[in-house]
Amino acid sequence: MGTEQRKRIVILGAAGRDFHDFNVVFRADPTVEVVAFTAAQIPDIDERRYPPALAGPLYPEGIPIVAEASLEAVCRAHSVDEVVFAYSDLAHEDVMHRASRALACGCDFRLLGPERTSLRSSRPVVSVTAVRTGCGKSQIARWIARRLAESGLRPGVIRHPMPYGDLERQRAQRFARFEDFDLAECTIEEREEYEPYVEAGGVIHAGVDYAEILERAEAESDVLVWDGGNNDWSFLVPDLDIAVVDALRPDHVATHYPGEVVARRADVVVVNKANAASEDARHRAADGVRAVNPTARILFADSVVSLEAPDGVRGRRALVIDDGPTLTHGGMAYGAGYVAAQEAGAGEILDPRPFAVGEIAEAFEAHPHLGSVVPALGYSPAQRVDLARTIEASGADCVVAGTPIDLARLLEVDVPIFRARYEYVPPADPALGLAPVIDDFVALARRRNA
Repeated sequence: MGTEQRKRIVILGAAGRDFHDFNVVFRADPTVEVVAFTAAQIPDIDERRYPPALAGPLYPEGIPIVAEASLEAVCRAHSVDEVVFAYSDLAHEDVMHRASRALACGCDFRLLGPERTSLRSSRPVVSVTAVRTGCGKSQIARWIARRLAESGLRPGVIRHPMPYGDLERQRAQRFARFEDFDLAECTIEEREEYEPYVEAGGVIHAGVDYAEILERAEAESDVLVWDGGNNDWSFLVPDLDIAVVDALRPDHVATHYPGEVVARRADVVVVNKANAASEDARHRAADGVRAVNPTARILFADSVVSLEAPDGVRGRRALVIDDGPTLTHGGMAYGAGYVAAQEAGAGEILDPRPFAVGEIAEAFEAHPHLGSVVPALGYSPAQRVDLARTIEASGADCVVAGTPIDLARLLEVDVPIFRARYEYVPPADPALGLAPVIDDFVALARRRNA
C-alpha cells in the first residue's frame, strides 16, 4: 500500500505510554503512518526522533518528536487523519481540551484501551497502579516484591517507562547495581524509581520496547511485579490488579485519566496514607472507590515517614526537597520530606521561591500551588545544577530530601542533606492488609509454574 494511502496519525505522549502504544499497535501496521509523536509533562524530551532501530522497517528515518504546542501545525502540514492520546494523569477536562484541538483540525481522536495495548506474560503478574501520581504505589510494589522473595519465588520487577535520554540505548534496561545507573546516565527521576529496588538487593527492568523487556524479565523470574507510573494502567495483563488511592486526595478517585480506568478495573484497592488522613477523608476515598468499582476489595494502608539523623534537623533552618512528579503533574503541595521536617521539629521550613534559580524557578511559576518545598527536578544536568544552586542560595542549615534516592551522591553542595524515607507498613493484624492477598497470589503462581 502506498504511503499516500496510509492513515496518518499523531500520537500525543510524554515519553512512555506513547512509545509503547506505537510498538504494540502501529509499528508493524502498513495501513497507518505515524507522522509524529508530541511531547508534554516532561521537560526537554521533544526535538528528538524515535530512532529507526525502534520504529521498524516502515520508518527508515525514524519518527520526529515535537512539542505538544505544535499539534495543530503538524496536523495541518501532514493532513493528519487521527490523533491518539497516550499519556497519563490529566484531569478529564484537560483530555477533552486536547481532543477538541484535534477535532478542530478535522482529525479523529482516539484512546487505545488495555486489551489492545497490554502484553501477556508466561509468568504470573501482579500489577500495582494508582489513580494519581504520588499515591505511594512504588512503596507497595517494593513490599510485594519482598513478600514474594520471602515466599521463595524470584520476583522480577518491571517499571513503567521513563526513557528521557538516548532511546536506542534505553531499549531494554536492567538495573542490578548502583553502577548501572551511572552507566545509563539516569536522571534523578529515573533513579527515584529504580534505586530503592537495587538498594534492597533486587533487580528492576525498564526501557522502551516492553516486548523485549518482558522476555528478558521472564527468563530470570518466577513472577513479575508491574510498578506503574503516574496513574497509568499496566503494560502487562495482570493476574492480580492492585490500585492505590491517596487518602490525602480522597476526591480524586474518578477525576483524572486514566486513573478512573485503573480504579474501575482493580481487583484490590489500597487506600494509602491512611495514617496521615482524617477519618472523613478515609471514608470519602473508600466511598469513591465503591462508586466506580463496587466489587473491589478495599484495604487501608499506612505510609510511615522516617528521617535519618533527626537531631540534624531539629531547631534548624531546613530546605525541603520532595519528589518532582508528585508535586508537578501530581498536584501535591508537599511530600514526605515536608512531613519529616515538621515531625523532627525544624526551627523553620524555608520558602524556597525567593532563592530558586533557572529551571527550578520556572517550575514554581508553572505550578503556583507550590511554595513550601522544592520539586526534585533532575531530568537534565542543567536542572541538577539549578537544584544545587537553589540549595546554596537558600542559606539553609540543612536539607530534608523526601525523594527515594540519596541526593547527596548526586549534588555537590556544602549543606548537609538528610533523607526522609517512606514505606508501606502492614497493619498489626495481617488479615487486614496485603499479606493474605499476596499469599493467595503466591499459591496461584506456584500452581501456574508447576
